Amino acid sequence: MTEFKILSINISRKKGEQKTPVDEAELKVDHGIVGDAHAGDWHRQISMLADEDVESMRGQGIELNYGDFAENITTKGIDLATLPVGTRLNLGECEVEVTQIGKECHHGCAIYQAVGDCVMPRKGIFVKVIKGGVITGESNCSYNQ
Repeated sequence: MTEFKILSINISRKKGEQKTPVDEAELKVDHGIVGDAHAGDWHRQISMLADEDVESMRGQGIELNYGDFAENITTKGIDLATLPVGTRLNLGECEVEVTQIGKECHHGCAIYQAVGDCVMPRKGIFVKVIKGGVITGESNCSYNQ
């Protein structure tokens, strides 16, 4: 079992808005994060991005905050992009399943416009909620390799 941390939980009330950090979030089965505009009964309920991948963009001279890549959950200590689809992750009392690695980039995003690159299409993952509950930055997180 490999452990990792949640550094930030980020939501937006409307699609197209920048996500902002929150202290905790309720994860609902077949929905995602309660109160997030991208939640719903589909395969991309929650987006996740490793802070290690965000760091690679910070090295290009741009100031970045959690949620700037529209990720719902920013992690540390796990290489998310290497996880196969179907991998189950424990986020505190919750369980999620990886449904997609990366996404198509729309080159109009603010990060891409600023530095000519965006890490989310290559390194971000999407998950669906298998077991609901509440997560915080203090939640114990793990997965089986």
